[in-house]
Parts: sequence; C-alpha cells; structure tokens
Amino acid sequence: MKRFYFTALAFCAITVSAVAQDFHLTINKQSGIYKKGEKAIVTCHVDKTLNDSLTVRISENNHQISEQRILPNKAEFTVYEQSYDKNCAVMVEITQADGKTGGAGFVVAPEEFKSGYKEPADLMQYWNNQKALLKALPMQIQMQALDVPEWAQGKYECKDVEINCLGPAPVRGYMAKPIGAKPKSLPIIILCRAAGVKGDWCRCQVGECVGNAALGNGALSLDINAHGYLNGQSDEYYQMLEDGMLKEYYEYNAYDRETYYFKGMYLRVLRAIEYMTQQPEWDGKRILVIGESQGGGQAAAAAGLDSRVSAVALNVPAMQDLGGTRAGRRGGWPHPIENHPNLSQEMLDATLPYFDGSLLLAHSNAEIFCEIGLIDTTCPPSAVWSSLNAAKGKKTITLVPYRTHAWPDGYWRPLWEKEYLQPRKDFISNYLK
Repeated sequence: MKRFYFTALAFCAITVSAVAQDFHLTINKQSGIYKKGEKAIVTCHVDKTLNDSLTVRISENNHQISEQRILPNKAEFTVYEQSYDKNCAVMVEITQADGKTGGAGFVVAPEEFKSGYKEPADLMQYWNNQKALLKALPMQIQMQALDVPEWAQGKYECKDVEINCLGPAPVRGYMAKPIGAKPKSLPIIILCRAAGVKGDWCRCQVGECVGNAALGNGALSLDINAHGYLNGQSDEYYQMLEDGMLKEYYEYNAYDRETYYFKGMYLRVLRAIEYMTQQPEWDGKRILVIGESQGGGQAAAAAGLDSRVSAVALNVPAMQDLGGTRAGRRGGWPHPIENHPNLSQEMLDATLPYFDGSLLLAHSNAEIFCEIGLIDTTCPPSAVWSSLNAAKGKKTITLVPYRTHAWPDGYWRPLWEKEYLQPRKDFISNYLK
C-alpha cells in the first residue's frame, strides 16, 4: 500500500534532493536506485513557516497516480513512503500556492526497462542503404578560417566547415585542432547540439570547439549544428528560421521514414564522422561523440550506426524509447506518438522505430557515460534506461534525483557541478588522453 505521511520524522542525513525557495525534498538512498521490495522514503524539509498548503503529486512512469493537499505544521515530515514489486520510475512533486515547486525521483529495478518497440527486421539494412548512398556522394568541402580565442592563438586553428550531404541541408560546423599535430596522433571529438533553433545552446561556438580540441592531449574537434544552417549569423537570422522553415521542426513528417526530419539530422552526423575520419591526424581508434538532450539523441544514433564510434557522453538524451507509449509509459522527446493523435498507429510504427535510440544503441559497443534526471519529464528516466539496457559497451550511469531536464540551478547547482558535471568532464578528458 502507498502511504502518505504528514507528521514529523527524525532527520535523515541524505545528500540528494530537490529544492524550491521555501522547502526541499530528500530521498533515503543517494543513488536513486531501489530494488524490488526496498522501501523508498521521500521527506520534505520546510525552510520557513508556510502560510498556505502544499500540493503533493505522485507519478509512476510519468502517469500521475495521486494528488494530496497538506498544510505543514512541522519543519520536517515524510511525504511519501512506498516499496514496489515492479520496475518503474517514480516522481514526487510538491507545489506551493504561489507556484514554486520542488521534486525528487527514484527508479525501481531500472535494469528491466526495455524498448516499447521491437526492432524492425530491416532496421540495419535500411540504414546501411542510407550510408551507401551517402558514401557514393562525392564529398565537397568549403572552409573559412576563423579567429580563435587569445589563449589559443598560435596553438590551435579553427575553421568554419561546410560538407555536402544527402537531404535538404549540408553539414555545417566548426572544426578545430592543435597546430602542427602529427599524423595519426589525435582522437576525434564531435559535439552535437541540443534542440531548438535560435538559442546559444543550438549554435556552434568557436570557444567551445577550440576548448574541446585542447582536451586530453589534444583532439580533432568538430562542433556541428543540428540543422545544417549557417553558423555565425545574426540573431535575426536564427529568429527567422525559428519562426519559419524550422518552426516545430521536430514534428515534421513523423508518418514517413523517408522524409522524417530526424533522418536528415542523423545523416549529417554520419557525414560528419566520415569527414573527420579522413583527417590525417586521426589516430584511427578513438571517436567520442558528445550531446545533451537532442544532441544526446544524435550521439546515441551515431554510436549505433557507425561502429567506429568508440565512446559517447550522453546528457539526458532525447530520441530514446520513442515507443514507450506502446509499453504504457511516456516515450522520449520529441514524444511523436503523444503529439500526433491524428496519425494512425500504423503510420507512426512504420517510421519511428528506425530513429529510436533504444533500438539503434543496441548495435553499439561504444563506451557510454550517461547522466539521467530522475524528475525529467522531457527525456524520462524509463526512456533513457531502455536504451542503456540494450547497449553492449561499458556503461557509467549517474542519476540525479533532483534534476529536471534543465541543469540544476540555485541552491543545488554547486552540488550538481561537483557530483555530476565534474565526473562527466573527467570522463571526457581522460578518454581523450
């Protein structure tokens, strides 16, 4: 039986929690992972006297199962206590009357999550055909030298690169490398960009590209935008794209695997890999692809579709378990099944599995570092776990019980940077040495 507690309990020293201005939540197990039958306890700590009630919502696999309103009269009380005999992802959210929220999440037996889709018999044949067409396209490259940050001058070079590709747009990005690097001496690092059009996180950055080239003992660094648009343009240019041809691009043609928007995006990543492996400085061994959210979805696809990708660093990756709805839970962003009620199940199911990271990553032996937010409703924990469970390579998985899809902010930002962001940076740097 699920139990809600609204009386005080003795303090438990736990380091994982979610925070709002006037309260924060903690769970009784730092990892956020519970075995079946193991009791999870979520505690609320009130930071000051509250004059209004709190609303407590409990969700299992992104489906709300209960809601309660309480008026705290203690500084500390148990909000939720439950053991589960099934695998699931649980989120506890508290909202104040003024709209301030806090949350904490946990997972039960996450190793049992599996893709909501079964792999189509022709999945890899489909992509092998696409790669053959891509390889048959003679590579045409345009480059323009860029100024590098002062600290990198004389040490690194960076160029604006355009590479022709199948589909409606070329690969466009920045490529940086150490000046004078010897042949076959450097690993490759490719940065894939998150969702959106006009935000800074969507656009290639010279400083970030050159910074990646300086990691480890030096690297061949490529920073590509997801859409193949021009880099280094005015804000008005990107606003025009967001309001026009790229408005809600993630919804385009989910009914047709030949014209689905993400087909072009995945092909651009594959073309980028092909270009980088032709660089004489590549060591012939290491290709690391990094991405957050949509960028993580591209990185996972790259690992599944090109066996030369030896490692990926995924941060709350999108495009995982697109068929989660078929298994009774929320699928990963961009939630095409949930967002296309007007399309038939047959149409969606004939397209989406070919772009589902939980199926593609099963074909990879790459080493994986992955961060999961346990109150992330955009890229749900169940969706990400479905992909990780299918992957064959070595895995390092970090779970942040208080993280939504965004980076933690405010009180918990320093803790997150120390316990989660820094280990990811260390993994990348060490892999590239």
